[in-house]
Amino acid sequence: METGASKWVCSVKVATVWTEPSSARELDSPGTSNPVLLAEWLEALTYKERLALCDENCIQTQLLYGEPVLVEKIEGEWAKIIAVWQPSKKDARGYPGWVPVEQLHQMGHADSIGVARVSNVKVQLWDTEKKPLLVVPFNTILPVSSEDAIYFTVQTPHGEAFLQKEHADFSVSIEQYPKRSAENAIALGEQYLDLPYLWGGMSPYGYDCSGFTYNMLKACGYLIPRDASDQAVSGEEVSLHDPSAWKKGDLLFFANDEGTGRVRHVGFYYGNGLLLHSHSTGKTVEILVLEGSKLEKEVCAVRRYAV
Repeated sequence: METGASKWVCSVKVATVWTEPSSARELDSPGTSNPVLLAEWLEALTYKERLALCDENCIQTQLLYGEPVLVEKIEGEWAKIIAVWQPSKKDARGYPGWVPVEQLHQMGHADSIGVARVSNVKVQLWDTEKKPLLVVPFNTILPVSSEDAIYFTVQTPHGEAFLQKEHADFSVSIEQYPKRSAENAIALGEQYLDLPYLWGGMSPYGYDCSGFTYNMLKACGYLIPRDASDQAVSGEEVSLHDPSAWKKGDLLFFANDEGTGRVRHVGFYYGNGLLLHSHSTGKTVEILVLEGSKLEKEVCAVRRYAV
């Protein structure tokens, strides 16, 4: 059925956006349920099963709890959506893909005084009786209806809930978060050292390379494109051939065929010839010495989003 411009949001802590409904395999069912069993799903996947998510183009991106989407149509148990907070050349409105309908919720209108963005790796939400409701990940953004000395009262797919103020940043809107420095983005990224890579990943359960850069900069007030190829043509251009011009927090991009092919990877320049990045399937977020690595010869662009 057609749904028009109804306000739908993600109703699980992290929802995976699939290329097609048929992209989700039977073994992926813990990741397509509500409640989602994200950690259990990922821990059960073998290296080959994880790699297939990329090689067989199964996954596009992920949504965080409360993240708004446009629902274009619903076919059976699946919804074709646009992730409007994730800029992409694939669609001018945002990132397209398919999500199980049971991982979405249609929200009614409610007045808010602003939004709260989760600033810790993972945070407990509390229901109105101060009982545990749901653990939500870093960068989850929820409308705030009121606040007291300790809690924000937030609007969620599960109704009103409480979020401790010490674990969140407030703004009157997502567009008006103050811009923080590139050093802040690096410091946030360092929290995820040794986190296993996940193709399409957008959360502390696993990031892909551009999901990592997107989320660290989003937490610093910059809403950048979702994919590496789009990130590589936005922001401020920095000299590719003069490493002395590169600053800590700049994004380095890498391409096949020694930098002449399509963009395939991105990471943060860490200074002193180092790269902070979410590497690839089977590897983790790490700080890499560029000199002597395969990536050294593949640098194809440098962009600056934060200073």
